Amino acid sequence: MGRAEERRARQRGGHRASPRPRRSPGPAGRGRARPGGSGRTGTRALFTWKRVLGTFLGLCLLGIGGFVLLYLLVPVPEGNAAAKLQSNVYKYGDGTVLARDGEVNREVVDLAEVPKDVQRTFVAAENKTFYQDSGVDLKGTARGLVNTLSGKGAQGGSTITQQYVKNYYLSQEQTVTRKLRELVISLKVDRRMSKDDILAGYINTSYYGRNAYGIQAAAQAYYRVDADELTVEQGAYLAALLQAPSQYDWAVASPTSKELARNRWNYVLDNMVEEGWLAASERRGMTFPVPKAPQGTPGMGGQTGYLVDAANAELARQLVAQGAAESQDDALAMVEHGGWTLTLNIDRKKQKQLEEAAEEQLTGKLDPERRTVDGNVQPGAVSVDPGTGKVVAMYGGADYLEHYRNNATRRDYQPASTFKPVILAAALEEGAETQDGEPITAETLYDGDSRHQVMDDGRKAGFAPPNEDEVDYGDVTVQTAMNKSVNAVFAQMGVDVGMDEVMRVAGELGMDTDGMQAVPAQTLGSMGASPLEMAGIYATLDNHGKKVTPAVLASAEHKDTVVELPDPVGGQVISREAADTVTSVLTGVVDDGTARASVRDNPARQGQQVAGKTGTSDFGRSAWFTGYTPDLVTSVGLFGEDAETGRQVSMAGATGTLPGKGRVNGGGFPAQIWAAYTFGVMDEVSAFDLETTQGAAVRPTYTPPPVEEPTTEAPTSQPPTSSAPPASPSPAGTPSRTPSRTPTQTPSPTPTAQPPTSTPTDGTSPDPSSFPDGDE
Repeated sequence: MGRAEERRARQRGGHRASPRPRRSPGPAGRGRARPGGSGRTGTRALFTWKRVLGTFLGLCLLGIGGFVLLYLLVPVPEGNAAAKLQSNVYKYGDGTVLARDGEVNREVVDLAEVPKDVQRTFVAAENKTFYQDSGVDLKGTARGLVNTLSGKGAQGGSTITQQYVKNYYLSQEQTVTRKLRELVISLKVDRRMSKDDILAGYINTSYYGRNAYGIQAAAQAYYRVDADELTVEQGAYLAALLQAPSQYDWAVASPTSKELARNRWNYVLDNMVEEGWLAASERRGMTFPVPKAPQGTPGMGGQTGYLVDAANAELARQLVAQGAAESQDDALAMVEHGGWTLTLNIDRKKQKQLEEAAEEQLTGKLDPERRTVDGNVQPGAVSVDPGTGKVVAMYGGADYLEHYRNNATRRDYQPASTFKPVILAAALEEGAETQDGEPITAETLYDGDSRHQVMDDGRKAGFAPPNEDEVDYGDVTVQTAMNKSVNAVFAQMGVDVGMDEVMRVAGELGMDTDGMQAVPAQTLGSMGASPLEMAGIYATLDNHGKKVTPAVLASAEHKDTVVELPDPVGGQVISREAADTVTSVLTGVVDDGTARASVRDNPARQGQQVAGKTGTSDFGRSAWFTGYTPDLVTSVGLFGEDAETGRQVSMAGATGTLPGKGRVNGGGFPAQIWAAYTFGVMDEVSAFDLETTQGAAVRPTYTPPPVEEPTTEAPTSQPPTSSAPPASPSPAGTPSRTPSRTPTQTPSPTPTAQPPTSTPTDGTSPDPSSFPDGDE
């Protein structure tokens, strides 16, 4: 045994190794492989550590070589000078020009004009190592590349130099090519320019929201001062804004966003203390500098500014959804840089009629000099074609230059009882039952007494909301409860259905339910919603359960690029029967409920069939009417907003002509604006095509008077003082919706039962002691 064999024998436990078979000579003297030999073959030979290491080093060298080549080939381009920017052109649906808006709100200032401490707020907010780094953050850039490839969007990590390069030399688009170019150009710029020049470029090219580019425009937009007058506190807020301008703008931020903005502001100042740029004692004495209210852009007066902003916001959302921009703010910056042609779905005739209706029915009666409350009333409205999803008219407020925020799209006020149809839709869609096991239909009886204790599977749910004016209705049908907007009934119905299911159906219909709690108090519409949102929900009901997402934009083009817009009309989200039943029930609100005075008896109605719902929120801070015909859905909201502080306030006493307690209810001004607009643009009388056996459209809640025999007298030219809904085909085996009548005679609807003496005008004025207010 040789030494090698002895050593191997010892390793095997001291046993002598079996003799290896000798290789027999093969052809041409070559040996054959020995069975069981120790030679490496297959995958074992492929993945040796030497080969793995060699492959890794080869890839590294290839990557380095590629980057060097990229560095040599990518030049520093010319900057995106403001002089090269173009105007945006906005058009009505018929192609006529609505507005041109492209003058960039920017005034470049030297860094020396910005206080040193304010300069440092931006470094503290975005890039504490700015004065030491080489202009790039390799780790952050790599993370951004991976996120872009995987479709996760922006994750931060860029240095001030990289953000300046993106703003000044490149674009906001989200592509791997742009990120690689950004990396190379940032390295070159850092070598060519001083840190002060880069910082100056950064603060002068960044977008701060409110159409403000650069620190000078931002200082004016938020604090009405020049950049050289900014305090450290104000500078820290402007620096904090850059993370999310539209979200952190104090004037439009939600409570959550305000908290995030304040946290970001604290983060900036704390970083300054950490870097030795701000004394801790001085930091402790600083208070948050609340920005001033925004002002509209000159030339955008009346409704123009609201329409332009709504179109820009919708396009920005699409750019983010399609991966063309990293965030909503980046996308808005892209849009406002100009060069776009945007065609809106707005119908000029309907837009004019909506503006005139608001003026005639409300804004022309407001006199803030005589009554302070009149200055606190903010109207908003959206009108949608349910068949196409087009937003054909929008009213954002009396004047964009006087009230910057669009009342048609704001979501900070309660929709109140206009949420009740969503609860009924959920009950019908889910086939829900009462606590006694009875199916929920339009004829189901509920206890309608004020402060009736809501029950959940035999236990008290801890919720007992009052009805308007504490009216007790006793046992009432669901139809009557909708007509009279009885809180007690829908609070119990929400629990019967299950609040999780109610909120799920609300989301399916088009409500933004993110972050909303599925609690019984939501049955009173205590969440936030906009007229645009409510118009979409009711349009889905009007469209027989097929999802309608209101669309402001018809098309968007930039140079040779056309942005693909989604179809506003989607698939079935609730059954046709459920949607049509809700519509049928909502005709009763108009003909025998809280909207009858303004809508049912309107002389211009001419027999038009109408469905809708009123709403009045806690303490009269918002009032709504969302109604529809087969061809048009319009949501009108009034919002009490203190003209000085922006806080939500009651509108009681507005115009000085309101009866009783002076409350502004949904059946008042909102319904009046709705009727003046809808009947003013109505081309012909139409009827709902409903597949249901339930509700007021099938079983009228009123009794028409006997039809008189025709006479030979000449017809009067006077319009009828009231009208009942026109008859429309009933499903087989169901009763006709309305009695037959002659074409020349229109019956006058008369309620079959008298309402309680103190009939409420709407159904949502909850007692704060019984459940959360939701406004505060």
